Amino acid sequence: MARGTLRIYLGAAPGVGKTYAMLSEAHRRVERGTDCVVAFVEHHHRPRTEVMLHGLEQLPRREIEYRGGTFTEMDVDAVLRRAPKVALVDELAHTNMPGSRNTKRWQDVEELLAAGIDVISTVNIQHLESLGDVVESITGVRQRETLPDEVVRRADQIELVDMSPQALRRRMAHGNIYKPDKVDAALSNYFRPGNLTALRELALLWVADRVDAHLTEYRSEHHVSAIWGSRERIVVGLTGGPEGRTLIRRAARLAEKGAGGEVMAVYISRSDGLTAVSPKELALQRTLVEDLGGTFHQVVGDDIPAALLDFARGVNATQIVLGVSRRRSWQYVFGPGVGATVARESGPDLDVHLITHAEVGKGRGLPVARGARLGRSRVISGWLAGVLGPLLLTWLLKSVVPDIGLANHMLLFLTLTVAAALLGGLLPALASAVVGSTLLNWFFTPPVHTLTVADPQNIVAIVVFVGVAVAVASVVDLAARRTHQAARLRAESEILSFLAGNVLRGETGLEDLLERVRETFGMESVALLERAGEKDPWTCAGSVGPGPATTPDAADVDVPVGDHMALSLCGRVLPAADRRVLAAFAAQAAVVVDRRRLKGEADRAEELAEGNRIRTALLAAVSHDLRTPLAGIKAAVTSLRSDDVEWSEEDQAELLEAIEEGADRLDHLVGNLLDMSRLQTGTVTPIIRETDLDEVVPMALGAVPEDTVDLDVPESLPMVGVDRGLLERSVANIVENAVKYSPPGERVLVSASAMADRVEIRVVDRGPGVPDEVKDRIFEPFQRYGDAPRGDGVGLGLAVARGFAEAIGGTLHAEDTPGGGLTMVLAVRTAPGRRRERPDVSPAVTS
Repeated sequence: MARGTLRIYLGAAPGVGKTYAMLSEAHRRVERGTDCVVAFVEHHHRPRTEVMLHGLEQLPRREIEYRGGTFTEMDVDAVLRRAPKVALVDELAHTNMPGSRNTKRWQDVEELLAAGIDVISTVNIQHLESLGDVVESITGVRQRETLPDEVVRRADQIELVDMSPQALRRRMAHGNIYKPDKVDAALSNYFRPGNLTALRELALLWVADRVDAHLTEYRSEHHVSAIWGSRERIVVGLTGGPEGRTLIRRAARLAEKGAGGEVMAVYISRSDGLTAVSPKELALQRTLVEDLGGTFHQVVGDDIPAALLDFARGVNATQIVLGVSRRRSWQYVFGPGVGATVARESGPDLDVHLITHAEVGKGRGLPVARGARLGRSRVISGWLAGVLGPLLLTWLLKSVVPDIGLANHMLLFLTLTVAAALLGGLLPALASAVVGSTLLNWFFTPPVHTLTVADPQNIVAIVVFVGVAVAVASVVDLAARRTHQAARLRAESEILSFLAGNVLRGETGLEDLLERVRETFGMESVALLERAGEKDPWTCAGSVGPGPATTPDAADVDVPVGDHMALSLCGRVLPAADRRVLAAFAAQAAVVVDRRRLKGEADRAEELAEGNRIRTALLAAVSHDLRTPLAGIKAAVTSLRSDDVEWSEEDQAELLEAIEEGADRLDHLVGNLLDMSRLQTGTVTPIIRETDLDEVVPMALGAVPEDTVDLDVPESLPMVGVDRGLLERSVANIVENAVKYSPPGERVLVSASAMADRVEIRVVDRGPGVPDEVKDRIFEPFQRYGDAPRGDGVGLGLAVARGFAEAIGGTLHAEDTPGGGLTMVLAVRTAPGRRRERPDVSPAVTS
């Protein structure tokens, strides 16, 4: 069965019209005869959205009982039984109620897609997992309901539902989104123009990145080499010289002129190590470009202009920024230079900027080791000097300067042999020695025009000439080989040191490392494969590029890492010399994978250790703190049942009061233990609703005597988005702790005030206070400060209070009370949206 398609309407903020657009699309499909049903759509009592549901088949929802209330969720089984062509599922990031089939609604959608049902859904940009911190910094609201970006990226179609901030605020003011009594609070908090503008930019950029990924994939599949200037991408060519920082800053300024501009710095490292750079300077330039929001790339290429242009066209760049050459004027006789070559060959679709800098014309310093294997042009020059050179020299000696003596003839021919060795290496030098000795014998050694030698001294001279020529050629060739090896090792060491530094600092993830491999060796795709045993199938631990290999045999290059891991590359066959560096990359990839696994195991071990510590403390609490009130209850009951003593009514009342106090203490201790257990196991599910503090805080004071607390909670405070039960328990524990440590006769002050987008509840006592170094420790489980008597609790009150505060999106910390004592500050977010009817996230961030 073919998998269904997923279409998502993405919005920048609640109220932009995602659900309305989804329902409009449903009506269009129904008119075309498509079998389309509403699996779950939340109209939020918006009249226009509610009207759009008319005429569409709505499937029944599943009812779930939770905490004494009844809630409805999408009935996945009902949708599968109905098997429509298209199902409408609203709010893709929604968290299902406990007891549902799946934890998240997007998992329900995955089941529908797997069953071949097309799904149309909606999601807001703030619900994407990768943008959670950014959205919180903008709006001050932490998103509790998120979904992985990959779920949205895998959608077959994403349509951005856009609206200007001014238009959205007008829609809000007209009552089309929230009820009239909530409009003012919403407009002054979450729906401020700045917030909406920033969220809109996030949505536009995220969609643009996805479009860009599709464009890159299309260009790769269709082998499009021409540059499509759909977005400004600026490539900065670095040489490792001091001018690199000037070029990076200039490129960043160019990128700022166009919205969405991107800077990519690239350093071309020759495979033979021709270019020697300072690793320190290159690291500084890499840090600079990343600080400016760009990316750093290092690729290998023997032809620097061609490699730079290939990289620029591969990333669909629109501009290249290069520095004016540092060569001196006389050095241009050897060629036009990289900048001029790139500008000449860039074509009309790629702009090249040559930037002046302070290092222009100052030279490159001492010549670096040329070190390479002799290039093609030098080999040809060597053969010309070794074969044609002796012939030309013979003609000159016979016609221009005859009779200068055999010794001088031999020195001139030897000079040509040395030149051939310097230019072309061993073989051209040997050819020069053979040709030169033959011409010396034929034209200049008596008897001439014969290959015989009459004078024995001349025989010795020719033999010495051949020996010297061969020796010089061998030495030059050996030096070239050794220089090439040293230069290649230097290039490899630069790459490996750069790689190792990133991996050891933890700056490189597996995918980043594999992308570095793909760029460095110019491959199409790279995958790290692993398996549990020899007979187990291969699985992909990570991959980059289109069409990665699924088995090592299917790859063009396969580098084993241990017995059960392999780095597989597709694109071309690499020479054996590159496999050494590739093996180092493979080993580092295995280190990254192992480190990721070890981190997971360490986290699990830490959880186990924490659980073990809590269990140990729990045993201690049970052995003493719980037995103390039990002993008091037992003693009182035994006394009442005793027939030997005639208890007065006052005595009986006192004993009954002791029993009641012991039972209350037991109930409180057991309640805190159960609450701590829920927090440790992550089973606390807050039901966020708009709440008035003056309705919750007074209820939290029921466990303390009335004459011990002063309450100051103004009715004018804004409503907060919290779970009422969790907030009440948190405040109750804080107040009970404050009363316990307050001196006799001193009252605890509980006050509340609004500050920006939050409301602070302050519990002030005049007790002994807590030193600064202990303030964080008092919130840990089973921690009791000072000389608190045993039996007064197990040290869980503040730990439970902070846990519940964080569960509802708030914070709890301790401050010193001016004049002595401790002040607990519980901060919770205000609720700019309407009253929620479902236990989802804060109503301010749900459409």
